[in-house]
Amino acid sequence: MAWNEPGGGKQRDPWRDNKDGGGKNDLDEAINRAKEMLGRLFGGGRGNGSGGGSGSNRGSGGGAVLAIAGLLIAWVLFDSFVQIDARQQGVVLRFGEYSRTMPPGFNLKWPRPIESVTKVDATQIRAVSDTVRMLTRDENIVQVEFNVQYQVDDPTLYLYSTRDPDETLKQAAESAVREVIGTSELDAIMPDQRVEAVAGAAPVINPSAELALQSKKVVQQTLERYSAGLLVTELNFQNVRPPQEVKDSFDDAISAREDRQRASNIADAYAKRVVPEARGEAARILAEAKGYKAERIAKAQGDAERFNLIASEYRAAPEVTRKRLYIETMQDVVGGTPKVIDFTGGRNLLQIPVPEQAAAAALPATTAAAATATATATEPVKGRN
Repeated sequence: MAWNEPGGGKQRDPWRDNKDGGGKNDLDEAINRAKEMLGRLFGGGRGNGSGGGSGSNRGSGGGAVLAIAGLLIAWVLFDSFVQIDARQQGVVLRFGEYSRTMPPGFNLKWPRPIESVTKVDATQIRAVSDTVRMLTRDENIVQVEFNVQYQVDDPTLYLYSTRDPDETLKQAAESAVREVIGTSELDAIMPDQRVEAVAGAAPVINPSAELALQSKKVVQQTLERYSAGLLVTELNFQNVRPPQEVKDSFDDAISAREDRQRASNIADAYAKRVVPEARGEAARILAEAKGYKAERIAKAQGDAERFNLIASEYRAAPEVTRKRLYIETMQDVVGGTPKVIDFTGGRNLLQIPVPEQAAAAALPATTAAAATATATATEPVKGRN
């Protein structure tokens, strides 16, 4: 049987302690004490001796005030604590004026409408992209696709310094890119126009990356001038190309430029191959000339010294020197020929060996001829003396 069904004795109330005869429990007593206290504070519990109807009206009025007071207290307790996530910061306004910035964690504040908190995600990386047509300094039209990544640097400035900070950044980025592109020529903007680095030369910086870095600095300076509270972390040129209407003409110009560059590279390679060879040949000829010069000088000096020595020997012993010179001369003349000359008895003996035997017979034949010539040459000399 349910506790509130009639019959079966008195009703059973689960909020009452039936063991002690239906007395109130501690929760009821605490609620009643709180009601009495609030009634005394707001005048709901005071009687003035009038009729029962007047007391009933004051009791109902005191109950309404008590309910309103309880709601106010609950609302104050609930609205006085704010939890800020680790990635967020809380901007506190007191009566609509900036008061302070709350760090991550649990924070205490005055309830609304005294203080209000606006949470801002200060660590989120935001991005904006756009594609615009621009005019370069040499009056060429290019289509630039750029991407800007940024995050909130100052939550207060981000919320209240500008009406739409994200749109402000987009317009500032477009203005900065137009400024940088407008002061650069086409060859410095198009990625396929950059000069390739040659061997041994310093590396060439990508012109697009350098222009993007300049644009990033200009955007950041603009945002600081506007006090937008934003920090640009990255700005990239995703694509830089000519408009579709003139793409074919640009492709022809790029092809011609590539042909010119290729021909120039071939010429440079030929020059780098021929010039060192010519320098090496010149150095070789010069070294040979210097060697020949040194050789001739040394030989001439040696011949002069040899002649002086022979002359001194001839003065000391003319006969012996004359014979020695004759023998050496005949040895030099006969030593290089396969012919054998015999002057014995006034006859000449001519011997021509076959080619296979010439080399083997040359040495002993030359020795024998030298000996015969020496013996034969001695007689005329004695006769003359």
